[in-house]
Amino acid sequence: MPRRAAVRKIDEKPAPSFRRRMLIYLLNLFLMCVVALAAYVLVIFLQMPSLDAILHETRPAAVIFLDKNGTEIRASNRIMGAPVSVETLPPHVWQAIVAIEDKRFFKHGPIDVRGITRAVLSNLIHGRIAAGGSSITQQTAKNIFLSRKKTISRKIQELILSYWLENRFNKNQVLDLYMNRVSLVGGMRGIDAAARAMFQTSANNMTIAQAAQIAAMLKAPTTYSPLQHPEKNIARARVVLTEMVRQGYITLNQARIAAQSLSAAAPTPDTNAYRYWTDFVLDEVRSRIGGFESDMYVYTTLDMGLQERVATILPQKVGDYQGAVVAMTHSGAVRAMAGGADYQTSQFNRAIAPRQPGSAFKPVVYLVALENGMTPDTYVNDSPFAIGDYNPKNYNERYYGDIKLSTAFSKSVNSVPLKLTETYGIDAVLDMAGRLGVGTKLRREYSTVLGASEMTLLDLTTIYAVIWNDGASVRPYSITKITDPMGNVLYERNPSDPIPVLQPDTVEYMTQLLADVVRAGGTGRRAAGKNVLGGKTGTSNGNRDAWFVGATNNMIVGVWVGNDDFTPMSSKVTGGTIPAEIFHDIVVK
Repeated sequence: MPRRAAVRKIDEKPAPSFRRRMLIYLLNLFLMCVVALAAYVLVIFLQMPSLDAILHETRPAAVIFLDKNGTEIRASNRIMGAPVSVETLPPHVWQAIVAIEDKRFFKHGPIDVRGITRAVLSNLIHGRIAAGGSSITQQTAKNIFLSRKKTISRKIQELILSYWLENRFNKNQVLDLYMNRVSLVGGMRGIDAAARAMFQTSANNMTIAQAAQIAAMLKAPTTYSPLQHPEKNIARARVVLTEMVRQGYITLNQARIAAQSLSAAAPTPDTNAYRYWTDFVLDEVRSRIGGFESDMYVYTTLDMGLQERVATILPQKVGDYQGAVVAMTHSGAVRAMAGGADYQTSQFNRAIAPRQPGSAFKPVVYLVALENGMTPDTYVNDSPFAIGDYNPKNYNERYYGDIKLSTAFSKSVNSVPLKLTETYGIDAVLDMAGRLGVGTKLRREYSTVLGASEMTLLDLTTIYAVIWNDGASVRPYSITKITDPMGNVLYERNPSDPIPVLQPDTVEYMTQLLADVVRAGGTGRRAAGKNVLGGKTGTSNGNRDAWFVGATNNMIVGVWVGNDDFTPMSSKVTGGTIPAEIFHDIVVK
């Protein structure tokens, strides 16, 4: 028995020491943590967005509208500025960014270890987050791919993406991505968008001062906005200029000159004055080239000065009513269009909405009479007229008896055009309207003669344009050319020769009649001015629509006033009041 016990003691192994057991425990714990961390990082990696898909993300094609002189009016769907590159930008633009955001950008890897260490020490000393250490590559990753949430998982994704970016792109390309994707103003992205919004210039044309002010915004776009907080922006822009000098990008003298030109940014011009026009042109673009997937430049016929004048005068004059204006050259180039008093309130374009033209349609009837041998001095009889149950009266219910054709026209009596239609036939009137461009839209009935068949202000203005275009056909147009960003022509207007519609003597007599309307005693006398050739008033039944269309030596301007719900206006509102006054203020004042 004693010998067996001795054997058992010899076979037993000594128990591991406490230190060794603790070391094994810590090693296992470390391995578990590594595995857990690797799993956590793997999960985060799997949750990352598709990098290639986002780099090549699609966006709505931007349409840039330009006026008749090639000046930009506004852009539709432009959420990003024009693409910029280190290779094509003036050096001081990207140098301002590097100088203030990441001066060692071209020397360190995806992350700046020295910068992060310095930022951590600074934050510890100040007891708050006083400095950041993110590299431009990290900021690019955050701007392009990630949300703004400050979480550990997002930071890990940022680091992964930073290494991925610098593995795929060189430093210049990463900087290009940053400059084109950074958000600085109004939800738009890219420094070019910021330059256009703040300084009304492209990134390629920015001065050193402007580049410094854009770079100053990168820290906190709202806080350092040259528009909202110019004093803070200018103060930080001075810091940017100082850093550019220290890093050898510019000279001290250049910095001093730039500092003197630092100033608050001018607000982006209000483009609502052009919105009815650009909406109209955009529909025209689609009709010309169909759908489009890339940016394009649309060269239009707009006169920006005239458009702004129209957009200012119209709401001042219409009061609680609505209104619309169309202005075009004698040959049909549309120079201005307002579809309402306030685009912000209503985007409905009344310039292309059908309404009853009233007496503004009467020139069509008188053209038939003139073409059949009458002259302004021919006598006609103004007396009650009826055909079946249709027996319209004159506006003031007064009849003048035997009067000249010119008097009947200038006083806009109703019986004379009805009697002329009875003489020459309703088909002759509709045929004349067709030659002028609107015949297919009219009803074959006597009420059409007094303007009961609806037409748009654009159509009505076109009728008068034919008269003042020496009787030649007019086809309104708003676009002269459409190109892609590289200048390749996608569409170009190819005008055809105008077709003679009216004989010279008919045109001469008609312009005499229209001139009489704006003289003393005519219904359009409020439109008179030294440069006004003539015009015509129109008021539909119940004062629901009031019109004036008139001309100067180089322009035809049509005006409509009314209510959207077709309710009558005051009986004092006729074509010879508010519409004639709007015309006068546009072309005379």
